[in-house]
Amino acid sequence: MDFASSNGGAAPRSTTSAKIVVAGGFGVGKTTFVGAVSEINPLRTEAVMTSASAGIDDLTHTGDKTTTTVAMDFGRITLDQDLILYLFGTPGQDRFWFMWDDLVRGAIGAVVLVDTRRLADCFPAVDYFENSGLPFVIALNGFDGHQPYTPEEVREALQIGPDAPIITTDARHRGDAKSALITLVEHALMARLR
Repeated sequence: MDFASSNGGAAPRSTTSAKIVVAGGFGVGKTTFVGAVSEINPLRTEAVMTSASAGIDDLTHTGDKTTTTVAMDFGRITLDQDLILYLFGTPGQDRFWFMWDDLVRGAIGAVVLVDTRRLADCFPAVDYFENSGLPFVIALNGFDGHQPYTPEEVREALQIGPDAPIITTDARHRGDAKSALITLVEHALMARLR
């Protein structure tokens, strides 16, 4: 018996998977974002921050932070029964950037999380994705529900062209993170059609 006759003549459905990178500066919410949206228990490579990072990692806006990603975060989300996204969160500190090329290889795009209180922290990630040609969206992560700048103000400050979407999000909320991923997938598809 062939498959078509056993399921009422319908063709078999195929599932597509895609790799997404979640990037940004130190303490911007990458691990939180992956954890909020992942349908599996996310893999985290967190290490306790020690006195060795004193004076290197700026904890001004992240005073409660006690751990940091030292390799990557990994999660998975099914957007549709035919589309599964695999999420790879990058480490934020520049001493771990040597891993980015490996983490980004094969990705269809990236979500760059931005804390607008520390806008300069996202410059290296934005530069990386602009130089690589990988489609990306800027997701302004509101801390304590506060968005001090509009997407238009951030676009101007970052000197980002009109093609890259800039959205607001809350990395703690599944719905916001899922919406950011959908925006990225749509943007990556449109970039491939150009």
